[in-house]
Amino acid sequence: MRRLAPALAVRDFRMWFGASFAMSVALQMLEVIIGWSVYSHQHSALDLGWIGLAEFIPLFVLALPAGHIADRFPRQRVLATATFLGSGVALGLAAITAAGVHAPTPYFALALGAGVTMAIGSPASRAMPPVLVGRDLIPNAMVLRSFAGQGAGIIGPAVGGLVYALSPTAVYLLAAVALLVSTALALLIGPGVGAQAGVEARRQAASLRSVLEGLRFLRRTPIVLGAILLDLFAVLFGGAVALLPIFAAHYLHVGAVGLGALRAAPAVGAIFGALFMLRRPVSRHAGRVLLGVVAAFGLSIVVFGLSRNFELSLAALAASGFVDMFSMNIRSTTSALATPDALRGRVNAVELVFISASNQLGAFESGLAATLFGTITAVVGGGLLTVAIAAGWAGLFPQLAGVDRMTDLQHESGALAQAQAGP
Repeated sequence: MRRLAPALAVRDFRMWFGASFAMSVALQMLEVIIGWSVYSHQHSALDLGWIGLAEFIPLFVLALPAGHIADRFPRQRVLATATFLGSGVALGLAAITAAGVHAPTPYFALALGAGVTMAIGSPASRAMPPVLVGRDLIPNAMVLRSFAGQGAGIIGPAVGGLVYALSPTAVYLLAAVALLVSTALALLIGPGVGAQAGVEARRQAASLRSVLEGLRFLRRTPIVLGAILLDLFAVLFGGAVALLPIFAAHYLHVGAVGLGALRAAPAVGAIFGALFMLRRPVSRHAGRVLLGVVAAFGLSIVVFGLSRNFELSLAALAASGFVDMFSMNIRSTTSALATPDALRGRVNAVELVFISASNQLGAFESGLAATLFGTITAVVGGGLLTVAIAAGWAGLFPQLAGVDRMTDLQHESGALAQAQAGP
């Protein structure tokens, strides 16, 4: 495994990988099971919307301040604090479930707490891999970061559903244990990790200007901005996840079981994409590869929208996940290498908000487009629009299209000085 994943040979990175994976699995479990618990009690689709909103609001409100915190203080301690708080949320859910509480309000409040855990912990966690390994290992570390996230997206809901069938209380207790494991592993990461970045960031006053420095850095760094915006628009227009229930019921006629398989297919494809990249990482022409895989993502969505065969639909969604893994890895590696460490927490926070917004807005855009133009037109048109965006992106961001070896990327020389200058 170390031949395919040399970053795992680094002790501190192994501790981070375990902490990140345990946190992601626990939060995935909570996201799925909180919604199921509320729906099983109230049978209200609106309550599911409120749960999603409660989990999203903290991320939208707190991510940028949390990114600043991740740049000012030891990131492993910030991560450990967030996961420890998250374990308290999970224990609270276990307590109200064991007490037989059916009213949705306590679940809404604790879903808000789960969102706070993600908002505080994620920027710190996402900023750590580049400083845990040598520069040459950063691309491998970023593949493993994506692998952990996608693996958690499969394992968390599956394990959560199985355990919930045995005992609703037990699934929350299991999530609490996973978050405490994450806390312990985060605290085992060496105390010197990111210390210099913290010293540099603490020279700045805790002001609105310093909190928003991640946004200003992106504005003056077109390579990173172009990569993040390309991913945002691809998900915004090319995503079809929100409409999968319609396809399962009316076009593919596969019911709830088939819907579950359709939902899992992109994550399964992404796992295979990560395994492929561990063996054959992108070594040359990274910018052109990025534009190519985004176009391929759009084409896979077009195939899915036109398909009336369940197996072909599964294959198309798996292909979308496979190529999207390349896009995610190139984007995250480009961001990691082009961003000074003193800004990584804030830049990752902005990236996290963009990704979350694209998922939420993408679901809304899919539903609105399907209502206005029809489901098939919305999905196929969105896929074609994604292809068109990828084709025209080189003209908007030529620096991104021209990236060759990602390991040759350097952060702009003035970025750190501007970040330290403050208001």
